[in-house]
Amino acid sequence: MDSSSAGTHGHPHDHGHEPPRGGPEVTPGQGGGHGHSHTHGHSHGPVPPVSRHLRKVIAAILVPFAAAVLVGLVVLWPGGAPGHARTGVGFDQQTRKGTVVALTDVSCRAVNALPDQSSSGGPASDACQKATIEVTSGPDKGTRFTEIVQPDQTRRYTKGEGVVLMYAPAAEPGQRYSVTDAQRGVPLALLAGIFALAVIVVGRLRGLMALVALAVSFAVLTLFILPAILRGDNPLLVAVVGGSAIMLAALYMCHGVNARTSVAVLGTLCSLFLIGALGSGFIGWSRLTGNTSDETGVIHTLYPHIEIKGVLLAGIIIGSLGVLDDVTVTQVAAVWELKDADPGAGWRKLYGAGMRIGRDHIASVVNTLVMAYAGAALPLLLLFSIARSGVVQVAGSELVAEEIVRTLVGSIGLVASVPLTTALAALVVSADRGGRSGDGDGGRSEAGGAGHATAGRPPAGGAAVPGQSAGGRGAGLPRGSGGGSHRRRAK
Repeated sequence: MDSSSAGTHGHPHDHGHEPPRGGPEVTPGQGGGHGHSHTHGHSHGPVPPVSRHLRKVIAAILVPFAAAVLVGLVVLWPGGAPGHARTGVGFDQQTRKGTVVALTDVSCRAVNALPDQSSSGGPASDACQKATIEVTSGPDKGTRFTEIVQPDQTRRYTKGEGVVLMYAPAAEPGQRYSVTDAQRGVPLALLAGIFALAVIVVGRLRGLMALVALAVSFAVLTLFILPAILRGDNPLLVAVVGGSAIMLAALYMCHGVNARTSVAVLGTLCSLFLIGALGSGFIGWSRLTGNTSDETGVIHTLYPHIEIKGVLLAGIIIGSLGVLDDVTVTQVAAVWELKDADPGAGWRKLYGAGMRIGRDHIASVVNTLVMAYAGAALPLLLLFSIARSGVVQVAGSELVAEEIVRTLVGSIGLVASVPLTTALAALVVSADRGGRSGDGDGGRSEAGGAGHATAGRPPAGGAAVPGQSAGGRGAGLPRGSGGGSHRRRAK
């Protein structure tokens, strides 16, 4: 054989080195060096978008769901919270703003405010403070009154401090005002500003969209969910409609309207239904009433038609929504990236690899969820610790059982969302309705001849060309064209 000739039997052999990553795009017939690049029919390139058929299937599921959510918002829209007569109990009291204008040290005995004993059990201190407070809002603006601060009080005042005053219009003129809290508007606003700045600096445009989605979520919560529950609508139905609206707005605004986000929406939706079913069953089976705090007692007093048990279930659903969004979006993104790294992987391989990522995610997120609930209930747990009650007795009390059901139901839905969302993502990203190559379908190369493309991932910055190797030379040329190859002649 003549070593200087190239074969014409349909498998062009090019001798070329892959161009550096980020190099120029290589087109059919364009030189990219000389070296071996054996082309086979499984072209490897960036994961293409899902087929039009799959997009139609996803739209056929999500569009009616979004339309149902919109109809639910319109039908259940409360138009504001219903009014009621003020009771002056808890948060249901009239308030005014005030400022501490003067502080004077006085003897507790002199003002008849000496406590029986100190908090440590020793003799009580005689050092009290007299705070002069000026009303700065309302019809009595400019009015001043005094309060005695005993030495064992946890709240201490400083001159110029802003305070919240409880206003009792039916009381005697000198007893209408009393300090109930401190004004925290400035530090909270500053903290919110720092948070927003950090999100925008790190997340840039996506961070800005996340803040917009957060504002939408807060608007749905305050303008729809809370007033609708107070109006007497079914709390579970309100929570499902409002939570679905929040989910759709947050996911699509933060991650874009695409198949990847739609799969995350489907996974989140299925998990929410599971949480609702489990929560409803175990709340009833555990005989939880939901009326375990002063706040729920006040709500039941003011609005006796509200189903407090339904409020508990609605809280479980809404509380689980944020963590579910995080898990489902992460799992879908992981599967998409796995497919991008290995375009020939089938859905089983993608599912297995995605689940290995998901198991690590489950371990960390479930612990985070449990610790969050434990932190919120820490004062209650301290009370039971002081009482030296047994673990079984503590867990069986309604106060703790409510938190246990809330935590475990949310965690079960969270755990179930991982395999469910991973399977959906693997099926969608691996489906090939239109004969796409890259999913192990053995599609033929578009470059002529009987060759099969096995080119690796294209270099960053260059687009993949069907039937062409990454950096190969002469790929995609008609049969018999030299392209710098050696022609074999039969002697």
